[in-house]
Amino acid sequence: MKRAIGILAGLLLFSVSGGSADIGLNTVVIDAGHGGTDPGAVSLDRKTYEKTLTLDISRKLADKIRKEYPKVNVVLSRPEDKFVALEERASCANGKNADLFISIHINSTKSSSPNGYSVHVLGQSSNKNRDLFAYNMDVCKRENSVILLEDDYNTKYQGFDPADPESFIFMQLLQNSHLEQSLEFAQLVSEKLVAGPIKANRGIWQNPFLVLWRTSMPSVLVELGFISNSSDLASLRDSQKRDKLADCLFEAFKEYKKRYDASVNIAKRETSVAEEAGKEPSPKAVKPKPAQSENGNGEQFGWQIMAGKAKIPSNDRRFLGFKPTVVDAGNGILKYVIGVSDSAEKAYANKVEIRKKYPDAFFVRISNGVFPYTYKPAKQK
Repeated sequence: MKRAIGILAGLLLFSVSGGSADIGLNTVVIDAGHGGTDPGAVSLDRKTYEKTLTLDISRKLADKIRKEYPKVNVVLSRPEDKFVALEERASCANGKNADLFISIHINSTKSSSPNGYSVHVLGQSSNKNRDLFAYNMDVCKRENSVILLEDDYNTKYQGFDPADPESFIFMQLLQNSHLEQSLEFAQLVSEKLVAGPIKANRGIWQNPFLVLWRTSMPSVLVELGFISNSSDLASLRDSQKRDKLADCLFEAFKEYKKRYDASVNIAKRETSVAEEAGKEPSPKAVKPKPAQSENGNGEQFGWQIMAGKAKIPSNDRRFLGFKPTVVDAGNGILKYVIGVSDSAEKAYANKVEIRKKYPDAFFVRISNGVFPYTYKPAKQK
């Protein structure tokens, strides 16, 4: 239990996120997996290292974004061949107030048969018929085991052991509020990569990767083929085909940025007009996705603390004594909102209490959908 409390404290500590001063997707962090003393996966002939491939593809992607979007701040968490701790990669993204985090990796197995690409977001296993952390455990252990190269990793990661299944269980405690956006970008990546040199699509997975656990913005980890498969390896060794992979990732970024900028600017314009008129924003103007509050009482307000595909009992310890309202946001995503009230003023008054326990919680309106809601308290006379 002490161990669980320690990990929970760490989760809450590192879930704090910042926001960009300007409206829109302004900062993206591209994370080239492995590096330096950590080669990552290695080809059977020992001539090709994952760290080399991921760095090259990351640089190509960064160049493409900078060329088309000169105002976007593109940050490489590992701009050269050096070792960077998982904690530093996530801290880089958090410190830059990034709007998107893309971690690029190459897969590997003992068998030479598996091939293709996959996209991963933080969460539970995508296969409901298997044990939560048994499925894809080898991949998680391999990507997370890099922390063993770090000094005093037990202190940094609150006792997390990449070889211990129990450690993965506590990663459930972070069901961050960015899951829906992460899944949206993951879907775009999955669709766009079909046009690349590696055609086999292994789908979108939810897995407990440490580098995603530490970030406080929409985040995905992409496995761009298998270095252990001869066909995938041939493509990965070809510079032009690596450029094509970067092109596919760039196309996904372009579409995501277009959607992201459109959604936040609609909300900003609607809120600004409403504030000038002295009225509350109208939910119709934001065009939320269809969803209904659990109690069906119409318009309500509260604080969204997590989102995910798992249905969590209202007495679950992750709610820390709060009774959540569950909102079905569609596509299998459930959003959990606490401190719910019919009055925006009363719900907003819970801010200090809720933010102490859930630093990443944000204010929402529930009315045929749930979305971030800007509330401006009345000035005291």
